[in-house]
Amino acid sequence: MSKPDEKEELGKLREGIDAIDSEVLHLINERAKIAHRIGEIKQGVIYRPEREAQVLRRLAEENPGPLSAEAVQRISREIMSACLALEQPRRIAYLGPAGTYTESAAQKHFGSAPTLNPLPSIDDVFRAVEAGNVDYGVIPVENSTEGAVGRSLDLLLNASLQVCGEVHLPIHHNLMSKAAAPGEIKTVYAHAQSLGQCHEWLNRHLPNVPRIAVASNAEAARIVAGEPGSAAIAGESAARLYELNILAASIEDNPDNTTRFLILADHDAGRSGKDKTSLVCSAQNRPGAVHDLLTPFARNNVSMTRFESRPAKGLGGGKWEYVFYIDIEGHRDDAAVAAALNELGAKASFVKVLGSYPVAPF
Repeated sequence: MSKPDEKEELGKLREGIDAIDSEVLHLINERAKIAHRIGEIKQGVIYRPEREAQVLRRLAEENPGPLSAEAVQRISREIMSACLALEQPRRIAYLGPAGTYTESAAQKHFGSAPTLNPLPSIDDVFRAVEAGNVDYGVIPVENSTEGAVGRSLDLLLNASLQVCGEVHLPIHHNLMSKAAAPGEIKTVYAHAQSLGQCHEWLNRHLPNVPRIAVASNAEAARIVAGEPGSAAIAGESAARLYELNILAASIEDNPDNTTRFLILADHDAGRSGKDKTSLVCSAQNRPGAVHDLLTPFARNNVSMTRFESRPAKGLGGGKWEYVFYIDIEGHRDDAAVAAALNELGAKASFVKVLGSYPVAPF
């Protein structure tokens, strides 16, 4: 094909893109009008986590490509986020400061339309949601490498809140600094879990450099921005926010490093068709009591995806008393799950359902 022919074809292709863009714009606004009418009919709380999860799953299943299913879901999430903001602006609290992975998790789940409020501690996120100062809270609960976030579990035990969603966020740690090379680094700052997730890389590349644990990786980046010769371990958003050089990317020891986050609210979610239920319970002090906690799930063919023990803080138990955090497949309104929970209530000395919610769609 000659150059003039290629130029003519390029012009036609661009005209085609312009026409499609105009059609997409029209359809997005038509969707917004329908969403507005739904809001008028429903009134009250119109955010439905289960409905959003159903839409995202359906679009992934129907997607013919070449865009990936995850790309389609991310685009759709933003459209839904913008449409919902027309009717019901949402305020989301998360473990700050700005630039944390928890902020990235909040954006992944809610899109960019809501107002995101960074708070200094997980305790503050719980308090903000309980007081009604925000609509939802986002907290880390476990990491695939370093395990559970103990403070989140302890607060879930006694809080009045429900879990209405979850987010799985791949975690890629970066070494960042105002310095130009790793050889200039005299101190490394990061959250304790991140230091653990990068332990072997640090041993190999910065073996004699002191490591200091701080409240969050974003806080580490903030400190490093004003401290020459220091480095932080954090995500790309923190590097952009604090204008730091990324000296080494993806330094996590496990390439599949992922953190799971929970969405907190004064309600849980309805059935979406692919759900999870989280609960906490304690066993009676007698032989075989822990085994008895598990039999209701096996008897009702309910699959357990997580079982973890923690000291029973705040329940009035004595020394060496424990509670068990359990995740199971299914919604508490499903017949099998409801039967298992009913049996569990008769066997356990304490049971609290933390919430039923859609499995993270992407």
